[in-house]
Amino acid sequence: MAVKKLKKPAKSKKEPAKNAKKKKAAAPKAAKPAKKPTTPTAAPVKKRIDVREIFASSPVIEREGGQIRVLIGKAGLDGHDRGAKVIARACRDAGFEVVYTGLHQTPEMIVNTAIQEDVDVVGLSILSGAHNYLVPEIIKSLAKQGVIVGRDMLILVGGIIPDTDFVQLKKSGVSMVFTPGTSVDSIITYIREHVRPKG
Repeated sequence: MAVKKLKKPAKSKKEPAKNAKKKKAAAPKAAKPAKKPTTPTAAPVKKRIDVREIFASSPVIEREGGQIRVLIGKAGLDGHDRGAKVIARACRDAGFEVVYTGLHQTPEMIVNTAIQEDVDVVGLSILSGAHNYLVPEIIKSLAKQGVIVGRDMLILVGGIIPDTDFVQLKKSGVSMVFTPGTSVDSIITYIREHVRPKG
């Protein structure tokens, strides 16, 4: 009888890999360094922009005699006029000639009134948040009429104006911005200091 030689079973190729994994698993893991407790840092405080830093170099109008003439205007759909009336009354009591336009005026209406009344100051009260549109429109319309803003007329803006909009308003030609909390006396003083009658 012929004897059959039995072949040794072939070693699977996967075994070394398994053994390697076991070896790796057996290796002790290095201990992670403990995290240092972090102390909470305070959030950076946003610096409030001072209106005087931006509008400090407003020009001075020199008027030939007579009283200072001030127009107080309410442009756009803003229906709150209490503050505008307070300023108009304070200007009148300070000896200025005051023209009050009333509510819901378009930029063109305010410009036409300013030209007809030959005012020195255009004061705009805006609480609606539309100052970035209305104020440049009024200034552009005044320029089309030949008015040099800052020399022939001062443009003052009052109301709820974010300090982030100060620079843009200054560039468009605004002489000063008065935000909520400004005293009436400081507004009157500013007008007197920047509109000087000659002689």
